[in-house]
Amino acid sequence: MHIHILGICGTFMGGIALLARQAGHQVSGSDENVYPPMSTQLADQGIELMQGFDPSHLDNEPDMVVVGNVMSRGNPIIEAVLNRGIAYTSGPQWLSEYVLHDRWVLAVAGTHGKTSTSSMLAWILEDAGLSPGYLIGGIPKNFGLSARFGDAPFFVVEADEYDTAFFDKRSKFVHYHPRTLVMNNLEFDHADIFEDLAAIQKQFHHLVRTVPGQGLIVSNAQAPALDEVLDKGCWTPVEKLYLNSMQRQGWNARDISADGSSFSIYFDDEKQGELSWDQLGMHNICNGLAAIAAARHAGVPVKHGIDALTRFEGVKRRLELRADINGVRLYDDFAHHPTAIETTLSGMRGRVGEQRIHVLLEPRSNTMRMGIHKQQLAASLQQADSVYMFQPQDIGWDLQQVCTQLSGKAALFDDVDAMVAALQATIKSGDHIIVMSNGGFGGIHAKLEKALDQL
Repeated sequence: MHIHILGICGTFMGGIALLARQAGHQVSGSDENVYPPMSTQLADQGIELMQGFDPSHLDNEPDMVVVGNVMSRGNPIIEAVLNRGIAYTSGPQWLSEYVLHDRWVLAVAGTHGKTSTSSMLAWILEDAGLSPGYLIGGIPKNFGLSARFGDAPFFVVEADEYDTAFFDKRSKFVHYHPRTLVMNNLEFDHADIFEDLAAIQKQFHHLVRTVPGQGLIVSNAQAPALDEVLDKGCWTPVEKLYLNSMQRQGWNARDISADGSSFSIYFDDEKQGELSWDQLGMHNICNGLAAIAAARHAGVPVKHGIDALTRFEGVKRRLELRADINGVRLYDDFAHHPTAIETTLSGMRGRVGEQRIHVLLEPRSNTMRMGIHKQQLAASLQQADSVYMFQPQDIGWDLQQVCTQLSGKAALFDDVDAMVAALQATIKSGDHIIVMSNGGFGGIHAKLEKALDQL
C-alpha cells in the first residue's frame, strides 16, 4: 500500500511514517518545515519528503492519506484529498488499526515527561530481551529512531492528549486502548484547544475508561489533578508513585541525591534496590519509577528494570549535552512549560553547584505564545544565573515583564545573532548553557558552538 502522510516531519507523524515503512508500505509525505533531525531520520529510511502542501503531491496516487493534526480545512492539499475522494485517516487511527490492534499496549500520558518515560520503558523491555515496538515523540539514544514496529506482543506509545485531526477532535490517546497506562502528571496546557484543566481531565477520564480491568494504571500521587480524574471512575487496579513519602503502599523514591542522579526504590514499603544513573532532576525520578512499574506489569522484574536504567542514555533534546567547548558545556532542552523548566533547572543546579547556568529561551509552543503561563515563567527561571529571552515577532504578549520580574539577570532580544553575541561577551570556562525551545530557534545551537570556539 502507498501511504502519503501530511505533516510528516512532526515527531508523531514522522514515527507513523517509520512504522509504515518498516511494515513494508511505500511511504511519502509533505510538510512545510522539513529540517533535521526528523527529515534526516526519514530520508535515511527511504521515505520521500516533499516541501509544502501542494495538491500535486497527490499526483502519485496514494492508496491512503494519513492526516496530521497540523492540517486544517482550507489547506489546498486537504481540499484536494476531499475533492478527489482519496481515502484518508488520522495518524492515531492508522496506528490503532494497523499496528496496535493485537498488541499489549503500554501507553504513557501526562503533561510532562511522556517522551522520557516512554523511552525508559521501551529500553527496559528491550534490555529484558522483549524487543518491543514503540512510537515516541523524540529519539531515544539507546535506539536511534523515534519508532520501531518491534516484535509482538509489546508496544510502547507516547500517549498525547492533543487533538487527533481536523475531523476528529478527541485526544489522540483514546485510540490506543492500553493494557498498561502511565499517567505521569497533569497540568493545564494546550490552551489553543482546551478551555481549562477540566476539559483535559475529561479526555483523561475517557482514556481511563479504555483500560481493561485486568490491566494496570500507574499514576503519580504528586498530581492532584490525576486523583480527580480517577475519582470520576476507574475500573482498573492503580499503583501510585510517591517521592520521599512514608506511604506503605505503591512506589516510592527515597534517599534522593541533590541532583536526582541516585535514589532508593521501594514498592509496598519493601526496598527493591538503588538506582544511580546519568539523568537528573525530581521529574526524571518520577519518570524512572513509572517506567519500572509499567515494565513490571509486562513481566520484567524490578531489579532488571533498575539495572536497565543504569544504561539508559537519555533522549535527544531532553537536556542533551550537545557540545563541551573550551570548558563550556552546551545543552539542548525541549522544555516549554514552566514546570518542566523549573524541574530541569533545579536538577542542573543540584549537579553543578555554584557554577553559572545561562538559559536561552524561545517561547514557541502555542500555549506559551498565548501568554497562558506568563505569570509562572519568571519563578521557573530563578535557578539560572542569567536568562536570555527571545521575543518572536508574532507572539501575543511582551516578554519584558518576565525580564523585569527576574531582577536584572534577564535580557530580551528579537535577534538570535545579537543574543549569541551578548552571551559570548560574558561566558567563561566552567559555565553551562541551556537552550530551551521545542523548535529550531533560528539555528542558535550551531551559532553558539561557533561562538564558543572563538573563546
